[in-house]
Amino acid sequence: MTLPAQVAVAVSDAVGARIVREQPIGGGCIHHGARIDTDAGTTYFLKWNASAAQGMFEAEADGLQAIRASGSLRAPSVVAWGEDWLLLEYVATARPAADTHERLGRGLAAMHTSASERTFGWRRDNWIGSLPQANRPAASWADFWRDRRLAPQLERARLGGYLQDATATRALDAVLEVIPTALADVTRPELVHGDLWGGNWLVAEVMEPSPGTVAQRGGHDGRRDPLRRGEPVLIDPAVYLGHGEVDLTMSELFGGFERAFYDAYHEVRGISAEYRAYRRDLYQLYYLLVHVNLFGASYEASALRAAQRVAAALT
Repeated sequence: MTLPAQVAVAVSDAVGARIVREQPIGGGCIHHGARIDTDAGTTYFLKWNASAAQGMFEAEADGLQAIRASGSLRAPSVVAWGEDWLLLEYVATARPAADTHERLGRGLAAMHTSASERTFGWRRDNWIGSLPQANRPAASWADFWRDRRLAPQLERARLGGYLQDATATRALDAVLEVIPTALADVTRPELVHGDLWGGNWLVAEVMEPSPGTVAQRGGHDGRRDPLRRGEPVLIDPAVYLGHGEVDLTMSELFGGFERAFYDAYHEVRGISAEYRAYRRDLYQLYYLLVHVNLFGASYEASALRAAQRVAAALT
């Protein structure tokens, strides 16, 4: 899709340079994306969407800045944004290095232990895909997972005509009832990416920092250190303070992560026995309900099986 003229003008004003070339970049299922080059010799990644929900790009910028501020894993630097566009540092991609997945695992474990806040939730709501994701703080992780994650998606699915038979109703209602028991031991809020599937991280080629980045409506965080070859870079976050194993469970749902990733993560901070026993299914249930609401009935059976396994393990 051709870059809209009003977006081009806004971006040019933000960086103080004229766009001279745009190259579409695929891979996104919600927004349009392109590499843009300017007459100042700078290169950026731009995403835009005339139909974006109010605050969507600002929320994404906030998430990227939070990841960068953790000092654990790289994320593209935020340059500027408007209501219908987001301008980021351009990350040239490459094939993974021999230790890329290990670096990703260690970095994710470090990110999960970087937060010092004591409350589950986030300073603002954001989105999971195109669906709203509420982050109002809750008294406990169990309350947050039940009331801000599973219950809203389940209600949306039922209103959409999904998961309404008696078998699904029993299993899903049973899951909501056992959550306080299932998550009682999770007491420390951890910064999570929130949507860590294989398409939401990149492998960076060697890259020097781009000069001339500027701030607009929140701007960027000023980090300009070059990337190492094969460096993992997180993109498209849906961040909040939750439980780090949420990111592991999403990573396992659709694949794209090597064994070295999980081994490195486990070496740094461990993976609980409860994760293998029932929490993987409990956390994957959220993402499966999201997929029911985004893509329809083809995900109903997977959501029901996950709910049944959780209920069977804890009742």
